Amino acid sequence: MGLLNTGALAGKTIFITGGSRGIGKAIAVKVAKDGANVVIAAKTAEKHPKLEGTIYSAAEEVEAAGGKCLPIQCDLRDEAQVRAAIDAAVKRFGGLDALVNNASAISLTGTEATTMKKYDLMNQINARGTFMASKYAAPHLRKSATAHILTLSPPLQLAGSKWFDGTAVAYTLAKYGMSMCALGMAHEFKADGIRVNTLWPRTTIWTAAMAMVAPGADSDGLRRRCRKADIQADAAYGILSKTDREFTANFLIDEEFLRAEGITDFVQYAEDPAVEPMLIYEAIQSKY
Repeated sequence: MGLLNTGALAGKTIFITGGSRGIGKAIAVKVAKDGANVVIAAKTAEKHPKLEGTIYSAAEEVEAAGGKCLPIQCDLRDEAQVRAAIDAAVKRFGGLDALVNNASAISLTGTEATTMKKYDLMNQINARGTFMASKYAAPHLRKSATAHILTLSPPLQLAGSKWFDGTAVAYTLAKYGMSMCALGMAHEFKADGIRVNTLWPRTTIWTAAMAMVAPGADSDGLRRRCRKADIQADAAYGILSKTDREFTANFLIDEEFLRAEGITDFVQYAEDPAVEPMLIYEAIQSKY
């Protein structure tokens, strides 16, 4: 059994970027079980030829789980759209209690193989998008007694970090940019009562995007070595439920956080319980 819903987020408004599928949608459905108000802000309004899920199908799942949902088509690179999405969320639900910076672009390519178009896309969505969504959410979060910014990005570690083995420099820059936003904002907004933390998986997580990274014969083998997005959803729920104002500036790993919350069965999160899940750094180094 995963982390149980306690009702801690009932009536709270959670704004999730890129929540039409994958981890973002899993978090949306998890918080909806408390009766939360969920804003799905993502680009996909019409069915993608290769990726399942739209903002509207995600909204249906949120409401089926017991929450209220406002789906908004939003390109996180567009400042006007981001401002309008946050304003619409506040107008619809009367405020904002949490921002989940989930949207992210990925290309696990070396420096010479990374096109500048891919470089720009990753940095515009990952680092810039996180900064911008946080910037415009902050004035509303400041009014909440239980405000959170949760960013899905890795711990900031330089010495001995496997991120800096030369495997994917552009992606590393984009993801570390998200984490640097979180660290700086945790201190900047602490006096305002806004808790700012990051969440990262210990192992690979199976999503539709992962299927595109390893198509064909490789896809099934990779999937069997992944965990379900439920582990990230459970961890995110636990983090967003925290009311301690000192619970901020943490770089959290899903499995470690959930163990501290009393979860001992991690086989339940496995895509294939008979297979040991692949550590996230192994996946990055193998270019999955």
